[in-house]
Amino acid sequence: RNHDLKSAVASSAETDDWLFALLTVQTMDGNPGRNPGIARMNKSHGSRPAFSFTQSTRLGAHVRRDIVALMERRGELLDDSPGREGGFDLLWAYTWDGEKSEALVPTDLDPLFIEICRRVRLHVDSAGVLRVIKATAQYTRIEAKALNGRTGDPWTPINRKEGKSLTLSTAGFTYKRTADYLTSADWVPGPLLLKPTREEMRSEETLHLVARGMVRGQGKTEGYHERVVPIRGKVARKVFGRQGGVDELGDMAQRRIEYVRIVQRILRHAVWTFAAGGKTEGVGDEQRARANPWADKIDEIVDASFFDALQDEFEEDDLDKRSSIRDEWLLGVVKDARRILGQAQDSLPCPAIQRYYARVRSDSVFNGRIRSNDGLPFLFTEKGDDE
Repeated sequence: RNHDLKSAVASSAETDDWLFALLTVQTMDGNPGRNPGIARMNKSHGSRPAFSFTQSTRLGAHVRRDIVALMERRGELLDDSPGREGGFDLLWAYTWDGEKSEALVPTDLDPLFIEICRRVRLHVDSAGVLRVIKATAQYTRIEAKALNGRTGDPWTPINRKEGKSLTLSTAGFTYKRTADYLTSADWVPGPLLLKPTREEMRSEETLHLVARGMVRGQGKTEGYHERVVPIRGKVARKVFGRQGGVDELGDMAQRRIEYVRIVQRILRHAVWTFAAGGKTEGVGDEQRARANPWADKIDEIVDASFFDALQDEFEEDDLDKRSSIRDEWLLGVVKDARRILGQAQDSLPCPAIQRYYARVRSDSVFNGRIRSNDGLPFLFTEKGDDE
């Protein structure tokens, strides 16, 4: 692939293409062996994700906002980072021959250091062609392995429970994972660029929470992931603008996620009951496996509007009204599950002589369990069944 694709593309690259490639490899790469990875990453197969707020998703406006936020919170950067004021900053401006004696430690660095992990230089040959000279490095430029990516990077979430920076999975930024990164007690509140600036604290405008990251594999990449979540001004100020503000929103989010899991579990049971011809016991692994894609469809539906619906509940100050908003949303999830169950009954193979019985039993499982104590009985005790 290198000879057929990468080299062919690079042969016609302009100067800015090389500069962007150089910036990317020096600040985001992470291969093992004689090409060590960056310090701001948990292990060589980790990720360097970026979480931040912006009033506009336009690239220039986003960059400007990050710069303003970093200048305002310079003191916090110094407190949260192992680095120091006046430390090494632009590391490719210093000589590096790849020797162990030249390795820098985090306390040598400025909190906003721009690192290098490759011995690479651009030069123009006698014919005026831009070329690259590469050399291997047996030792890493920054000796920060013990930190597991906890370098004070203002874009990167830190897992408090595991003591390391976020490494993205191939699932990317699903609503469950994103809610976990933002509100779970397992993650340190932040990162720093997810705190509104002084101007944003005074504004009513919606902010955009932008999460980006590349998933890294064994000698390859597993895909680029990005998610943009509009966060209303009131929510941004109340949740991310004060200490401990994420707890209330986190409780709401985790409650909703658990309710969705209950609906999925019941839907899965109902689908495999149909796939097994109406049997509810002694169901084989094959019938159970057929139910998984149908249950996953619930996540696809919920994902599209989860954060908007969550903010509807959070913005309501009356606790009773909050419950009503949540329950109305949850009834919609149950309605979607019923619709998916009908689609599964129309699509899955079942002997004709058993199909009617299987459908009735499948519906009975769903309706019975959703109202039972291990389901969502509070949705039906007073409101009735909203078909």
